[in-house]
Amino acid sequence: MTHYQVTNPATGEIEEQYENHSDQEVHDFITESHDAYQVWRKIDVKTRAQILNKIADLYDEQRETLAKIMACEMGKPVAQGEGELELVSEIFRYYAKYGEQFLETAELPNTQNAVVKKESIGVLLGIMPWNYPHYQVARFIAPNLMLGNAIILKHAPSCPKSATAIVSILAQAGLPKGVYNNIFVTNDQVKTIINDKRIQGVSLTGSERAGAAVAQVAGAALKKVVLELGGSDPFIVLADADIDQAVECAFIGRFGNAGQACNAAKRIILQAAIYDEFVEKLTHRVEALEPTNPLDKDTFLGPLSSNQALETIQAQYDNAVKQGATVLVAGGQISKSGAWFKPSLLADITPDMQAYHDELFGPVAVVYKAADVEDAIRLANDTSFGLGACIHTQNLARGQVVAEQLEVGMVAFNQAPGTAAEHPFGGVKRSGFGRELGPYGMSEFVNFKLYSK
Repeated sequence: MTHYQVTNPATGEIEEQYENHSDQEVHDFITESHDAYQVWRKIDVKTRAQILNKIADLYDEQRETLAKIMACEMGKPVAQGEGELELVSEIFRYYAKYGEQFLETAELPNTQNAVVKKESIGVLLGIMPWNYPHYQVARFIAPNLMLGNAIILKHAPSCPKSATAIVSILAQAGLPKGVYNNIFVTNDQVKTIINDKRIQGVSLTGSERAGAAVAQVAGAALKKVVLELGGSDPFIVLADADIDQAVECAFIGRFGNAGQACNAAKRIILQAAIYDEFVEKLTHRVEALEPTNPLDKDTFLGPLSSNQALETIQAQYDNAVKQGATVLVAGGQISKSGAWFKPSLLADITPDMQAYHDELFGPVAVVYKAADVEDAIRLANDTSFGLGACIHTQNLARGQVVAEQLEVGMVAFNQAPGTAAEHPFGGVKRSGFGRELGPYGMSEFVNFKLYSK
């Protein structure tokens, strides 16, 4: 029985099912990828760049179709899906343009006749989530394809149609057979794959639990791992901020993709002087927001990705209210088929409540009042996560001082949380380790080989 299927979260109906790959098929994929790597690693970088540019072109051509697939698989509104796909094209073009530069041989200072060359290492396993079905894959495979590595990719069970679409695009672009293989497998089969001596590294984007499980297996097998896990990112608004701009960025940063983003604005921390004004304006925005058909171009908020996601955020919301959170905008499951959830806004969450410590992966915004800047920093760092943060202030010098005290991997000023092809993405603490995108995206699964004469 397969667990790879398209279950439309807007209706709850199963629309397509895909068969799991057998153990023998998985073995054959690894063999094919290993053999393809021996050829791909020798192909010159200019040829690789041409293929990456062609991949970007195909993404542009198929953007509308791919966005509709995502809407039916995990509920992403098509306008946001097209935005994701535009970013995917930018990522492939970025590495096509700069990949050769990133791979340049480095001369070591204070040495004679010694250089370091950046070389590929082999076949990599990628384990990717459902919330950004194409972007998450692109930021892993684009730099590694440019580097000369081969990829085996396990996508989320709820996104098999997107997974097969990626395979088709890469093949149309001329990527040699076997350099990228998609697999539909169980968690037990993943363990077998990681332990195969032909697999040289693993990249996972997902939950803490999944990351810990994969890291344990990979560590025992002495395989390098890059992990991008959860986040409970602070969105800090200082007293001198442009309030209207900050409210808009907080709204987009919390409710975009139905709040299902690792780096969403999950904790909105407001300096006391502007707390009431900000909360009033944000409350009006949340009250007016209703989830609607994700296939409609004008939709901003669609359903959650699945009934499981709905059940999880509903339980977290109910528990927060039960433990004493103030409900500024009431939310919860909507009485209709599918994974529909009315967005909500909560306040007065304290450290003795579970919601203070959990990652809320859905359309539930939480506001905190900070007595002063130092208190805002304390609140921001009082979490086991450390992915990203946003700071809103008209005094950037002051904002920089605040940023340097935050225990995160990324800080954005006066904008909603986001990403870009050229910006390294990753965090610290329980948000994982390693970086994707930017020049650092080509520095994780690479052999820094010393040549001395």
